[in-house]
Amino acid sequence: MKNKVDTIINTRWILPIKPKNKVIENSSIVINNSIILDIDNTDTINKKYEPKDLYNLNTHCVMPGLINNHTHLSMSLFKGIADDLKLDEWLKNEIWPLETKYVDKEFVELGSKLAIIELIKSGSTCFNDMYFFPEVTAYASLELGIRASLGLITIDFPSNYAQNSEEYLEKGLDTRDKLKNETLISFTMAPHAPYTVGDETLKKIFTLSNELDLPIHMHIHETENEIIESIKKYNQRPIKRLLDLGLINPNFIGIHAVHLNSEDISILSKNKANLVSCPVSNLKLGSGIPSNALENSKKINLSFGTDGSASNNKLDILSEARLGSLLLKGFSKDATKLNSNNALECLTINAAKSLGMENKIGSIEKNKAADLIAINFNKIISQPIFNPTSHIVNAIDRENISHSWVNGKCIMKDRNVLTIDENLIIQKVQRFVKKF
Repeated sequence: MKNKVDTIINTRWILPIKPKNKVIENSSIVINNSIILDIDNTDTINKKYEPKDLYNLNTHCVMPGLINNHTHLSMSLFKGIADDLKLDEWLKNEIWPLETKYVDKEFVELGSKLAIIELIKSGSTCFNDMYFFPEVTAYASLELGIRASLGLITIDFPSNYAQNSEEYLEKGLDTRDKLKNETLISFTMAPHAPYTVGDETLKKIFTLSNELDLPIHMHIHETENEIIESIKKYNQRPIKRLLDLGLINPNFIGIHAVHLNSEDISILSKNKANLVSCPVSNLKLGSGIPSNALENSKKINLSFGTDGSASNNKLDILSEARLGSLLLKGFSKDATKLNSNNALECLTINAAKSLGMENKIGSIEKNKAADLIAINFNKIISQPIFNPTSHIVNAIDRENISHSWVNGKCIMKDRNVLTIDENLIIQKVQRFVKKF
């Protein structure tokens, strides 16, 4: 008698990520009670198990769901509104005034749902967000069925969300207390940046991070001016300042890190910190090329993020990995750097490690959560197929991603998101635009 299970996925290729550099052919994945129960050749699996749901994806590659490790989801509603500006001008003259005028719970709900649909269609099954009203984004994530790491954002100046650092922390911790038992929701402490958060607030965040075992998710060394101003004010580069405050440790996730010198690299490496590179946003804002972050990816755990749609215009995490790989090959003049396997590790297990979730997601292994995507290789742009791993980074685009599962639940089938009416969201966004 066959064992009854929830789901079987039969597929041409499986890219497990762990062990490294491995591709499994003509095999199947068994999902039961949200976890990966078994992985074996298709004939063996189909003799052992009887599924409720069966997927025959014979022209597909199945791999772990992608993790977009830095987003500002709600800013999807500002997509294209302030293009072709430098970061300082973009923030001070455009984004911050727009946020003051428009950002509230309704804005965050609509912007989050719009962005999550795009994330799902781009292969992301998990994202790491930093924005106002994180509880609203949490509920949107639960509704659409995606895994979310939500930053408890803290800034030392007022917004429509909170008036001071104490209120930011109070509201953030209240959100965590309400949602800490939700399987798909986790949290980070999220001080915005060294230039918006003072020492006393950072000390509090360090203490809370230790007490609650939460990562610290923070913009760092994004522009040259940020470093210049830090030296003027603190007589230290931002990373050294954060080190002295205790924040640079294995729980630290530094975002952007465009401008790093040898001392910065040494500090981050010795203290086992994590970095998230967002090359498209950095290039678009004219902030620079994250050369040292990419170059030192073997010393410092590296992952990728898209940043928000206001500074990127797309939430396509695959394109970040491709661009990062090409940039490193180009400026190092070494084509072996950040190869396809390494790039996909950045999108999966490396990102999971930074979030403290490497034992749950980031690879296809027995007893891990079934966060998976299927990529259809039966497309013109995918032919011929000699190396599916290389194709995912270098040949296909997000339109090839056909299916997504999060915690064993299928949330996208044949590119149709199953958990929400996309047309309804489009209509709501179009009504919102009329406010401008």
